[in-house]
This record gives sequence, structure tokens and C-alpha cells, in this order.
Amino acid sequence: MKILQYLCTTKQSKFFKLMKRKIAIVAGGDTSEHEVSLRSAAGILSFIDKNLYDAKIVVMRGSDWQVYLDDTEKVPIDKNDFSYMANGERQDFDFAYITIHGAPGENGLLQGYFDMLHIPYSCCGVLAAALTYNKFACNHYLQNFGFNIAHSILLRKGHQIKNKRVIDEIGLPCFIKSNVGGSSFGCTKVKTEEQIQPAISLAMGEGGEVIIEAFMKGTEVTCGMYKTQQKSVIFPLTEVVSHNEYFDYKAKYNGESDEITPARISTELTQQIQQATSQLYDIIGCQGIIRTDYIILENGQVNLMEVNTTPGMTATSFIPQQVRAAGMQMKDVLTDIIEDKF
Repeated sequence: MKILQYLCTTKQSKFFKLMKRKIAIVAGGDTSEHEVSLRSAAGILSFIDKNLYDAKIVVMRGSDWQVYLDDTEKVPIDKNDFSYMANGERQDFDFAYITIHGAPGENGLLQGYFDMLHIPYSCCGVLAAALTYNKFACNHYLQNFGFNIAHSILLRKGHQIKNKRVIDEIGLPCFIKSNVGGSSFGCTKVKTEEQIQPAISLAMGEGGEVIIEAFMKGTEVTCGMYKTQQKSVIFPLTEVVSHNEYFDYKAKYNGESDEITPARISTELTQQIQQATSQLYDIIGCQGIIRTDYIILENGQVNLMEVNTTPGMTATSFIPQQVRAAGMQMKDVLTDIIEDKF
């Protein structure tokens, strides 16, 4: 690795350009998070070490898979082997950096495809991806290992629930959201009985499964980390203070929140959450970078909210913020992730 790094930065670049690994930054997807994913892809492309890697963005939507050769020119991907034609020659990728938020890149489908083609990729495998994509299943699985979670009800397409049951079992206010969605699409903070059924209908449109979850009042924090064969890296925590009712789409992407890194909590509590995140990483079988969200209740109890195995990667996303706060560079973190698979 050090030899390659040295050679690629010397003036003998013509020959050694051939040694650069070809990286597909895989983005897009089939959910409402398509555009968010494209922003993450642009972020990764800006971070990646150009001396070591020849990276191109691959955008997927349904069966339309295109690789961008530059800002404007794109050609189709051959799904038989994930190759493409350029300058009359077939080109292959050495590695896929998956940054699709939602299906098919966050739920295990794309991981299975790359496994069959023997193309290494950046994140966890099929089982871990499928588990973490399903918020209800993941949280209840982790509850068996001592993680605290909010009381919730799962509702699938075609099923109905009476308002009285929601109020009696979950209480108001509560959150009604997609079980498999992200970026707060289809999420509603429900305060009155009249809002329950419209909120369920809205959330059902984001994947056909809905979580009705008890409201948790407290301080929201998020912890990013990754592990390689050589090391474990846990980033400083970020505290999230939304200017809105909750950490909704506008708070996440339009600057309507304060994101404070490191979080304004005690060293002891910080270490507790970091250790829990590392434990969770191993329990699930994660790979690459993950981000786990928690809420610290007013009585000091830490509740798990969600595990994200393909976190946002724009310049202002949580992970790049935490990497900077740790005194590290995103370029080096991405190199760690890629080289760990070779």
C-alpha cells in the first residue's frame, strides 16, 4: 500500500495510473432518498484520494444503471458483470462504494449482487444490511443484547389499527414513520387523535411498513465509527438540536438545526455510547462506516433510535463532521475502508 501510494505520487504517473484501483461510487436508488444519495456520492468523489483511485459515479434507478464518465457523458452498466464500455474497450470496477440510502443499496439486495460477482464493497453484507434496514426488527433484535428502545407497534400494508390502541399503548405525542424509509420522508410527529390515520397513510407510502413509536424527550446524539482488520476507529459524538418540532428533512438538509461536535455531554456518557456503538457493530456484523443514533432521556437512560449502515457523506453530513473533529481526513478514512477489502 505504501509503495503504491509513493509510486502514484511520482512523475512516473503514466505507467502507474494503470495501477489505480477503479472505484464505483454507487448512488441513486428507488426511494425518496434518491437525490440525497446523489449528494453523498458527490461528497465521496470529492473526498477520495485521486492519487490512488480512479473513481466514477454509478447512478441507479430501477433497471436503469448509468456510469458517469465525466460531468455530462454517461454510458450504461452491463448488469451481467457490472462493467461498461468506454473508448471501445470494456471497463471493470475493482470496488463498489455503496452510498444508496434506501433500496436497493441499503437493504442487502445490491450486496448480494456484488457478492455473486465477487466485487468487494464498502459496507456490511446481506444479512446485516437487511436487518438494519428494518428499523423495528433491528431495534428489537438489539434489545435482546441490553439496548434500550422506545415502545413501538409495527403496522404492515393492509393492516389497520384503531386510534384508541395507539393512544392507550403508545400515547401522544408519538412518531409515525416508515419502517424502511429514511431522511424523515413520511415521518409525522402526531399530537392529536385526528392526525393518526393520515400519518399512517403518509408513512405507508414510503415502503409499505409503518412504525408507531413512543415519543422520547431528551438529547439526541449520533456516533459514527468503522473497523478494519487492523484497527477500530470511533469518532466524537455529535449532538443534534433541531430548530423544528423534531429532526425532520429541513433540519437535516436545509440547515434548520445545530449540529454540535463533540456533543455537550460528560466524558463518561460519551464513552458509554461509544462502547455501545462498538458492541453493536460486532453484534450485527457491520463493515465499513456506520452511524448510530441515540437519545439520552431526561433520567439519564440512553435509548437506541436507529442504526445506519450507509450514512450521509456530503461535506456537512455527520460523518465528515466527526472525522474533522477527530483530527482525521476523509481521504484517509475512505482509503482505510477500500484497502481493508484487498
